[in-house]
Amino acid sequence: MQESLYVTGIVLKQSPFGEYDRLVCLLTREKGKITAFARGARKPGNRLAAATNPFAFGTFRLYEGRTSYTISEADIQNFFPELLTDYIGACYGMYFAEVADFYCRENNDEREMLKLVYQSLRALCAPALPNELVRSIFELKAIAVNGEYPGPPVGRRLEESTLYALSYIAQSPIEKLYTFTVSDKVLDELKGIASEYRKRFMDRSFKSLEILKTLC
Repeated sequence: MQESLYVTGIVLKQSPFGEYDRLVCLLTREKGKITAFARGARKPGNRLAAATNPFAFGTFRLYEGRTSYTISEADIQNFFPELLTDYIGACYGMYFAEVADFYCRENNDEREMLKLVYQSLRALCAPALPNELVRSIFELKAIAVNGEYPGPPVGRRLEESTLYALSYIAQSPIEKLYTFTVSDKVLDELKGIASEYRKRFMDRSFKSLEILKTLC
């Protein structure tokens, strides 16, 4: 009899597999990034249908086979329903998921990235926080979590508030990241630095980011 494994995680993406199944990419606290099959998840009314949609966060019961995992149950704590009716917000969320997919690996300790994705999705649902600020904070912190953040750009004159924001983003716990807003000038500087560092340290294109460029 197969032993079950419980993991806490979030669905980064899913794709159809076969006639009724889904192949799901999960970012988990216990196993890093894994892929798992959800049998029958595309059948109408299947109990795993909603639980295997992108952004679903909760506890998943898995069975481990010789070459793959299978999801048997899920207890979802947050579906981020606000993003279901906010197309642009959902695109930002998919971009965050793409970045996590790019950085994370199976059996690595990805707890900080999991927290970053979760808190960033929550921030997208907060009306007081501009999406572009959330994106800039996410990009800079993702680079820091991966151990690549180089500090403020050398030889560039920046607003004092920008320097403070950069230090805060790099050093603060993820749970306290999204607790400030900035002026338009500071946001422009943060966006420029985040974009520059993204191109330097994430040497690839992201489909959701290309979509966002056509919408914003």
